[in-house]
Amino acid sequence: MESKTVQMICVALSAVGLIAVITCCALPEWVIGHYGDLEVRVGLWMVCVRRGTGPQVCQTLESIEQISPLHSFRAVIVFSCMLGILSLLLLIFGSDFTTCVQNQDTRTKMILAAGVDLILAGLLVIILVIFETNEIRNATVRVTAGASIYIGFIAGVMMMLTGVLLCCLIRPGSSSSGGTASFSSNRV
Repeated sequence: MESKTVQMICVALSAVGLIAVITCCALPEWVIGHYGDLEVRVGLWMVCVRRGTGPQVCQTLESIEQISPLHSFRAVIVFSCMLGILSLLLLIFGSDFTTCVQNQDTRTKMILAAGVDLILAGLLVIILVIFETNEIRNATVRVTAGASIYIGFIAGVMMMLTGVLLCCLIRPGSSSSGGTASFSSNRV
């Protein structure tokens, strides 16, 4: 497969992963609790309550009294989104199908940095999702994992695999700063 095609596929996968992380962050469905006929959906930014088949009432979490350990994830998820945006921009501007950067050595470094950023962004999301899943599993009240847990796990894996693909397929050229590694064989 040609280098431009692989880079286009990686741009598409990282964009889909970034959209999924943003969706995971925005949905109020990290934890779902059932208390009789009351259904409570807790997210990073709001809590939604539905009684029976009635309307769903949502309230943003702004006061100190409503803070739970789940809300400490806000900063990490937002940082993961920013890393994803940075890596997507580096990947787009450093790719072979754009003419933004002319130096091939600089393009290679930009793509490698995008791959590392994607791995870190995906790892942050997966760590949070696994931590929350463990908290749900060990909870004393009856709660279940919401859709954001599954979306976050898929997004994190997608971003990490895209980053690994970028890091593995990059071939740095010879330069004074990077250089190339040459391997010799001792076969007779």
